[in-house]
Amino acid sequence: MDRKELKNKAIQLRVKGKTYSEISRALDVSIPKSTLSDWCNGVKLPASYQEKIRQITLKSQAKSRAIAMIVKKEKRKEFLKSLTDNNLHLLDKLKDKDLLKIILAIIYSCEGSKWKNHSGLLLGNTDIDLLRFYMGALKICYPDVIKNEVFRCRVSYRADQDISELNVFWSKKLGVPLRHFYKSKADPRTIGKPTKNKNYKGVCVVTSRGSEIQLELEAIAKILFRSFNKI
Repeated sequence: MDRKELKNKAIQLRVKGKTYSEISRALDVSIPKSTLSDWCNGVKLPASYQEKIRQITLKSQAKSRAIAMIVKKEKRKEFLKSLTDNNLHLLDKLKDKDLLKIILAIIYSCEGSKWKNHSGLLLGNTDIDLLRFYMGALKICYPDVIKNEVFRCRVSYRADQDISELNVFWSKKLGVPLRHFYKSKADPRTIGKPTKNKNYKGVCVVTSRGSEIQLELEAIAKILFRSFNKI
């Protein structure tokens, strides 16, 4: 196909409302857009052309946003991984029982039941890792009192949830036998209100004997909170 014939075909396609990229693909020839613009100068485009360009632009923008989101997610993933990698050395600090006891005291102060309200250790949460850490730290810091068999659990749940399934879930996650789970009733405030978060497994409340440990943890927390600014 000579240049004149190529130009005529390009103009015919342009009259039909084809973009420069579409013209190049249709002719199976790589033609610079500047050349096509010169050839098609003055060509009257169909009324639908502007809407076509608008739709192409919208699709291009949507694709760009999707790519940007993927890049953003990957960067965030890398950032979070770097935070983990840069702080893994802190695990060695947990070999110090005194430091572990301090962490345990802070956790209990924030999430546990105080002695005035309940005698004995009681802490509830939805976070599996936090409960595992709490239970493990208790066994390390107070091995003479806290053992696996002393833990008891009760699950607070919503009205549309199956308590049997929840008990099995928490039993497997925490390593506490089902026979050590107390009976509980659904929160009456949730009746008629479907659970929106399908991953919600209720609040698992872990209890055990050890009022003396409870009092010690409270005392440690008070020392830390009241004396920190004096150090």
